[in-house]
Amino acid sequence: MTDMTAQETPYEAGMGDYFALLKPRVMSLVIFTALVGLLVAPVPVHPFIGFVGVLCIAVGAGASGALNMWWDADIDAVMKRTAKRPIPSGRVQPGEALGIGMALSGFAVVLLALATNFLAAGLLAFTIFFYAVVYSMWLKRSTPHNIVIGGAAGAFPPMIGWAVATGNVTIESVLMFALILMWTPPHFWALALFVKTDYGDAGVPMLTETHGRDVTRKHVIVYAVLLVPVAIGLGLTSIGGPIYLATSVALNLWFVKGCFDIWRRNDAAADADNYAVEKQVFKVSLYYLFLHFGALLAEAALRPYGYGGW
Repeated sequence: MTDMTAQETPYEAGMGDYFALLKPRVMSLVIFTALVGLLVAPVPVHPFIGFVGVLCIAVGAGASGALNMWWDADIDAVMKRTAKRPIPSGRVQPGEALGIGMALSGFAVVLLALATNFLAAGLLAFTIFFYAVVYSMWLKRSTPHNIVIGGAAGAFPPMIGWAVATGNVTIESVLMFALILMWTPPHFWALALFVKTDYGDAGVPMLTETHGRDVTRKHVIVYAVLLVPVAIGLGLTSIGGPIYLATSVALNLWFVKGCFDIWRRNDAAADADNYAVEKQVFKVSLYYLFLHFGALLAEAALRPYGYGGW
């Protein structure tokens, strides 16, 4: 007689497990910046078309997340921070994640092309390819500057939103892209300085692992300084104005000051106060991006009421 209690019952994945594949926390930032890119554009968009456009961008971002988790399942299983993700924990099979990622990618790109225009769909397709192939399969495991170049994947959404509305790429959308691109390295490295990771054990050459924390601190201040002209320059375009410029100047002074404080520290000082400065700068970096795009939205919202920007 077979002892049924000794047999293991396979885990059946739930909707929450499949949703986790899409990296919803990352998706929320994608939705916000894409929506701002769409709303600040000079061409009005029908609300339904705008909704479909942002939905497709969000689904495309989720598809990228699923493909990334499929490819990185081996290193996710090694690192404590990611070991509980759906694939390494055994809740979702790798083939399922690959299938979901490919299906959602095709759905998002085709629907965006049909609902809006081919430029927006092409940018979305390239973004998915860039994150899944260029970043995940190549850069992430080959260079300590992976986050610098790979950050482009997270910088495309406002450019795609702009393209949904206008059908083109302009200096405004390029600078929104550049703002996120240049913000990503100091934002990520501020986090990397105080989060104890096991990238080294997983064979991922993050800057803190390959060059140490002192070199990482120098990179934080350099990229923070390079970010300033990009952020200020966006305020001088047609979508900028006094509100954005005042917000940007204040935020950049705040952020650069924090990054300068990080640069002046060493491991002993950081350990002594449990990386308080690094943690504070990371929090400031979150406000930095949100408030920059929020100021752009405020500029666009006030123009119909007689506010002329520049």
